[in-house]
Amino acid sequence: MRVLYATSECYPLVKTGGLADVSAALPPALNAAGADVRLLLPGYPAVLNGLSNLHEVGDLITDLPGCDRARLLLGRTPDGVLAYALDAPSLYNRPGNPYLGPDGQDWPDNAQRFAALAWAAAGFAAHASYDPWWRPDILHGHDWQAALIPAYLALRPDRFSGPTRPGTVLTIHNIAYQGNVGPWMLGELGLPSSSFRVDGVEYYGKVGFLKAGCYYADRLTTVSPTYAHEIQTAEHGTGLQGLLASRSAVLSGILNGVDYDIWDPSRDPHIAARYSPDDLGGKDSCKADLQSAFGLERRPDAPLAAVVSRLTWHKGLDLVLDAAPQWVAWGGQLVVLGSGDPASEAGFRQLAQTHPQSVGVRIGYDEPLSHRIQAGCDLFLVPSRSEPCGLTQMYALKYGSLPLVRRTGGLADSIIDANPAAANDGSATGFQFVGASVQELLWSLRRALTLYRKPDRWQATQRHAMTRDFGWSGPAEEYMELYRGLVP
Repeated sequence: MRVLYATSECYPLVKTGGLADVSAALPPALNAAGADVRLLLPGYPAVLNGLSNLHEVGDLITDLPGCDRARLLLGRTPDGVLAYALDAPSLYNRPGNPYLGPDGQDWPDNAQRFAALAWAAAGFAAHASYDPWWRPDILHGHDWQAALIPAYLALRPDRFSGPTRPGTVLTIHNIAYQGNVGPWMLGELGLPSSSFRVDGVEYYGKVGFLKAGCYYADRLTTVSPTYAHEIQTAEHGTGLQGLLASRSAVLSGILNGVDYDIWDPSRDPHIAARYSPDDLGGKDSCKADLQSAFGLERRPDAPLAAVVSRLTWHKGLDLVLDAAPQWVAWGGQLVVLGSGDPASEAGFRQLAQTHPQSVGVRIGYDEPLSHRIQAGCDLFLVPSRSEPCGLTQMYALKYGSLPLVRRTGGLADSIIDANPAAANDGSATGFQFVGASVQELLWSLRRALTLYRKPDRWQATQRHAMTRDFGWSGPAEEYMELYRGLVP
C-alpha cells in the first residue's frame, strides 16, 4: 500500500511543534507495518539541506498556486524515509520559522505556499510524470497546510483525474489553526467560484482550508479519542463542530505515540546519567544537573516541577504562574522552558527574579535541554485548557517524571490519576485535575507533594509510569486498518 504523507514540518529537518515529531516517527512505523510511505515536504532550505541523496524526479510543475514553476526532488530523511521536497524557491526559500517572517507575523503568502503543497500532493493522483515509478493509493494530509488535497480532487477533476482515485485522509493535529483567507483568493488558490458555499470551502465568509478538508476528505482522524469527541462540541470545535458531528462516522481518534529511539533515559545522549525502571539512581544525578543548569539551590529533597511548552493561554500557563508562589512556599522548585505570549514570558521572568533559588526560566526552545528537563524533574506540568494529544506528558512517563495534567484531549487518554484506588492497586501514572482553575491545580500539586513525601510509593509509581508503552506500533496498525478500508 503506497501512501503519500503531506506535512509542513518533520523533525529534525524543521520543527515548531508536535506535528514535526509525529511526521518523523509515524512513517517509519507505517513502513514497518507493511506500507510504502513517502513524505511530501515544502522545499525549505533546512529540508533541501537535510535530505540525503537528493535528486530531481519527473517533469517541472508549471501551474502551482502562487508559483510559475517548481521541481520535485526525492531524497531520504535522516531516519531513511523517502521524501519528496517541493522545490519552489519563491515560496519556500526563506530563513527561520516556516510560517512566520522576521517580524514574527505570518508570511503574507502562506495561503499560496501551502495551497501549493496540497496542489502538488493532489497532482500525484493524476500525473505519472510527477514520479514515473511511484503513484500513491492514499493521500494523507496533515493540518490546514495540507487540507486542500481532498478539495482539489473533488473540485478540479479537469486537473486531477487519474486512472484511479486515491483515498484521502486528513489528520487534525490542532483544530485551533485553520487557515482561513478572503474569498477573493479563490481563483489564485485554483478553486472554482462555485465551491464558495456552505457545502464546499466557505467558512463564515472566508475560504477555510481546514473546513474544506473536513468536508471533502474520505476519512478524518485526530490525535486522541477524547479530542475526537471534544471537537464535535461547541467548547472545542471552534466553529467546525457541526460539520464534524455530521461526519462522525468517518472521524476517529488515534492517539499519537512516542519515538523511544529518541526519548529513552536508558540511552539518551543529552542527559547527565542514564537510568531505567530497574535502576533509578541516575535520575538523582539528572536532577542535580538540572538544578545547576537553571541556577537553583541544590536540594535533592525539593520536589522539582517542570514545564516545556508554548507559553500561551490555552496551554494553561497562567495557572502555573498564579500557583507557583504557593508551590515555592511548600518547598517546591520550578523550571520553565518555552516562549509565547509576551505577557506570559514577562510573568515567568519576573517569577524567576522573585524566587531565584527556586524558579528557573529559559525563554525559547532548546531540544537537548528539553531532554535534561524531562530527566531531571520530579513532576511534569501540562495544565492545558485544550490539548489534542500532547507528547511531552508521554515523554515524561518514560523518564519517570510524573505528569500532572488537566483532564482534556490526549492528556485524559494517556495519564491515570493517582486517586486512592489507582494509587493502592499500582495502576497510577500521574495526576489529573478537571477545572481550569488555580485552586484545582494547587489541589493536584498538593496531592503530588503528599505522594512525593512517601518515597517508596513515589518510586513505585515512577517505575510503573516508565513501563507504559506508547510506542508507534499500535497507532501505526490503526492507521493501516483505516487505509485498508479505502483501498479496493
